[in-house]
Amino acid sequence: MATVTITQDNFDSLALAPGKTVLLDFWAPWCAPCKMQAPVLEALAQELPDVTVGKINIDEQPALAQRFAIQSIPTLVILKDGQFHQSLVGVTGKAELRAALAL
Repeated sequence: MATVTITQDNFDSLALAPGKTVLLDFWAPWCAPCKMQAPVLEALAQELPDVTVGKINIDEQPALAQRFAIQSIPTLVILKDGQFHQSLVGVTGKAELRAALAL
């Protein structure tokens, strides 16, 4: 898998690295739309090796979900140089994600 699992323990080193673009996927195993989003993110992670695609299970990492005020899932959050850039709520297509990551 090209995506990485993000936890409270590794969040700072993986998501806040300077000079990096990070796409965070807030999801849960019981969420059907999240299951639809997963293959898109996996493909994107393989196509864009310079972008870290991290998955955050909100059931296991509630503090991270709270930190980003996640109210529905899937929610995708883009960080650039460790700073919040954009969030997308709901299932998002690859083309829209590529465009958002290119900004």
